[in-house]
Amino acid sequence: MFKVLISDNVAQECVDILAAAEGIEVDFNTKLSPEEFVKVIPEYDALVVRSATKVRGDAIAAAKKLKVIGRAGAGVDNIDVSKATDAGIIVMNTPGGNTVSTAEHTFSMIMALSRNIPQADRSIKEGRWDRKKYMGVELRGKTLGIIGLGNIGRVLAKRANAFEMTVIGFDPFITKEMAHSAGIELVTLEDIWTRADYITIHTPLNDSTRHIINAETLEKCKAGVRIINCARGGVVDEKALLAAIESGKVAGAAIDVYESEPPDQNPLVMNEKVVSTPHLGASTSEAQDIVAVMVAEQIRNYLLNGEVKNAVNVPSISPEVYEQVKPFIDMGQKLGSLLGQLGKGQLKSIEIIYYGDVHKYDTWPVTSSILQGLFTRSYSEDVNIINATSTAEKLGIKVDEIKSSDNKDYKNCIAVSITTNEGNLRVLGTIFGKYNPRVVNFQGYDLDFVPEGHLLICGNHDRPGIIGDIGTILGKKGINIAHMNWARKSPAGEAIVILKTDETIKNDLLAEIGKINGITWAECVEL
Repeated sequence: MFKVLISDNVAQECVDILAAAEGIEVDFNTKLSPEEFVKVIPEYDALVVRSATKVRGDAIAAAKKLKVIGRAGAGVDNIDVSKATDAGIIVMNTPGGNTVSTAEHTFSMIMALSRNIPQADRSIKEGRWDRKKYMGVELRGKTLGIIGLGNIGRVLAKRANAFEMTVIGFDPFITKEMAHSAGIELVTLEDIWTRADYITIHTPLNDSTRHIINAETLEKCKAGVRIINCARGGVVDEKALLAAIESGKVAGAAIDVYESEPPDQNPLVMNEKVVSTPHLGASTSEAQDIVAVMVAEQIRNYLLNGEVKNAVNVPSISPEVYEQVKPFIDMGQKLGSLLGQLGKGQLKSIEIIYYGDVHKYDTWPVTSSILQGLFTRSYSEDVNIINATSTAEKLGIKVDEIKSSDNKDYKNCIAVSITTNEGNLRVLGTIFGKYNPRVVNFQGYDLDFVPEGHLLICGNHDRPGIIGDIGTILGKKGINIAHMNWARKSPAGEAIVILKTDETIKNDLLAEIGKINGITWAECVEL
């Protein structure tokens, strides 16, 4: 039974979808203080938030069972994604669910700012008739500069084009052709500052976008420019913007998000030339229904089926692709664990080669599962499929992934090699049928064994009776052999025997086996 905590207000559909799923239990509690949140989060496998709950390092450290965080919305700056990744927690958002809502709110803010609608409304309610004071400007013929041409930026551009505005935009990851198809002239950031009558931002908050609008960039703008921010509070330097408004450089601003929320008596908010709303960009019933359904389905499908969608810290994987690669995910974990338990010395590098049809798939979960298995018994921190790659990076371990159409005598197979300061180990695995994993080569020996259970692996010199000697020792201890696999490189040369036993072989018994004449090494592996 997976337990899910919903700690922010979301549409009822989110609760209903999760509660209806067999194997999932839901708690809906939006009144937790930060201290209470940290206390209860260890109970849960999944968390659903909007922007109110702050999922920081202390909460992530306490969340020992947490597997996934779902953000009902696009922005994830209220979640410490880096720490979540290190803790093996997947972070998903719901991009696109509030695209139209945010774009329409942004355009509403542009209209309100242009025609002084909030100020005029307030004045008439206070008994005044200030027609001259609140003279506005038309949008027709004005230039709108959009920073960030993702879904919201492009939807906004279409609305601006309908009002006969000239739309220019900056985005380092979009092509001129894509911008042109949305009615946007792709320009440099410098062009935005110097040409735009209105500047609106639609980017995430990160090191490159924090305070992208600041005293220096505002100084480059046209006199009378208007600034709109319905993205993230930190992208605008609020003190610099207020100073520019007070100096007359900026004619006005429309702000929906703030560096500190709620903004309380923020001087920028209190300025009469600023139109303010309380983070309403995604606050339409339609958008909330959409993101609630999206996040619920994503959480449910991840917990029950392993489907990864709209993840911000690992690549997404569709149910169809996941179904295709799942047998390799399971096998990869076993291959990694096998090498991790047998490998001696300091791990330096890992090479993973995908042969045959499997090389066509998105193989990141397979690579991650191999690394997870490799670290299972040799690394003190919890490692899973989400943080395995970042764990390797932190440890300075080189990971090479190679894809080859060569089938290596099998339709699909995976070769995993590790290099340590004491030598190399290599294993080749494949899938028989649809779901049956097999090791078909180990250290150059052609074999065929299932990588599971209690395995006794012995290197030896090929001589008559050596396997019988091993069996005799096991038999005296009452340990039954379930399966045996043996291979040699040449007659009377080096050989290997792999025995699957019904129970674990203790260290003292392993040492006794290691003393058999002809045995060069003996190890036990638990898979």
